[in-house]
Amino acid sequence: MSERRPQVPAERLVAEMVPPPRFDSVRFATYVPDASQPSQTEAVRVLSDFASGLGGGATAVGGGVKRWFRKAPAAPAGPRGVYLDGGYGVGKTHLLASLWHATPAAPQLKAFGTFVELTNLVGALGFQQTVATLSGHRLLCIDEFELDDPGDTVLVSTLLGRLVDAGVALAATSNTLPGKLGEGRFAAADFLREIQGLSARFRPLRIDGEDYRHRGLPQAPAPFSTETVTRVAHTTPGATLDAFPALLEHLASVHPSRYGAMTDDVAAVCLTGVKEVPDQSTALRLVVLADRLYDREVPVLASGLPFDAIFSGEMLAGGYRKKYFRAISRLTALARDAGPLAAARG
Repeated sequence: MSERRPQVPAERLVAEMVPPPRFDSVRFATYVPDASQPSQTEAVRVLSDFASGLGGGATAVGGGVKRWFRKAPAAPAGPRGVYLDGGYGVGKTHLLASLWHATPAAPQLKAFGTFVELTNLVGALGFQQTVATLSGHRLLCIDEFELDDPGDTVLVSTLLGRLVDAGVALAATSNTLPGKLGEGRFAAADFLREIQGLSARFRPLRIDGEDYRHRGLPQAPAPFSTETVTRVAHTTPGATLDAFPALLEHLASVHPSRYGAMTDDVAAVCLTGVKEVPDQSTALRLVVLADRLYDREVPVLASGLPFDAIFSGEMLAGGYRKKYFRAISRLTALARDAGPLAAARG
């Protein structure tokens, strides 16, 4: 991984605005609500109805290959967006991807991406071209709306205003602002305030619950020995092998928009010498990499500290705590996925 410096053309950024591999096959029917959390069942119902209401819209016109589209009449008044408010691990991304799949429109008329991927698209295409590219869509899903970046939040808020005016329906999940220590309790109000004039277009949808990735599961697996990690890396086709400090240093030299491309054709990530992350900038880069690995279902085999010990107590008590807990949750899940690799190679 530390030797990879991928170049990602703008057209790839557009083409990849679909649910990532981990969420390619999810549907509302595959979401398993926690029986003790009725808001989860209610979320499925509300989002199913929302998807059904997005039928019709842009239609192909003309003969031959259907490439030209005419926008439908203006949508009826009322919320044209939904915001999923909840802690990490309650299945917000699963539900957002399910909404994308359930919306009755051709794939090229729907877009799905993280907030970071959307800002990267604006950077690659320019603001006006991004508006033109997305204005013909029926639905734009934005995962992990980054409320902790005021500049980018205003940029995307302006973009969303233009898209709503063009008839695009919106759906989003987000993180809390720095200093907001509630487990998602303040997210909805912050989101609606930060997107300014779009507030009336969104219906906040609260989803309560605990992290499904660890619901009823044993404690996170213990790290492996350096010898085991190295052996698995050398005997697994497509596996990478990196010293954890070297990987963290490398991430600083690669734009986060390219972290997904860094994982192309990677079957497993093997890390030696995992230790506490030294500073917040490095920690936030690691969060992005963890998200991309999780999206692509790449198992992670590691030696050193367990993943629940890589962020300092100060970081876990600070304004970015939700990101760090999400990263711990996802890296722990990927560590579990790596268990069979170690077992198979003795």
